[in-house]
Amino acid sequence: MSVLSITFHTTESISKEWDLYLESDLHQMVENLIDAEKYILSEVESEMIAEGKNTNLLLIFADEEKRQDFVEIEFTNITERILNKFGENVMIFKTYLNPKKSRF
Repeated sequence: MSVLSITFHTTESISKEWDLYLESDLHQMVENLIDAEKYILSEVESEMIAEGKNTNLLLIFADEEKRQDFVEIEFTNITERILNKFGENVMIFKTYLNPKKSRF
């Protein structure tokens, strides 16, 4: 099992547009991912966020090779689409999670 966390930080000025994009385009892109076995798309609640909001996409892959394939191809495509639509109003952070122990 291999896990990737992608966080999208959006400014308040695009919150309505981001919510619509999240519900339609982004959700559909995630549903169509072949390499990801499972996913969780979440709004992030945090006391540390004073401005804007964060959305997180947690992707679970069968192995590191599938995760790396995703990062090299699909992550690049998703990032380009979002940046073309929203520009600097969305920052995207990817985090590789390497489970030591798990129970699903």
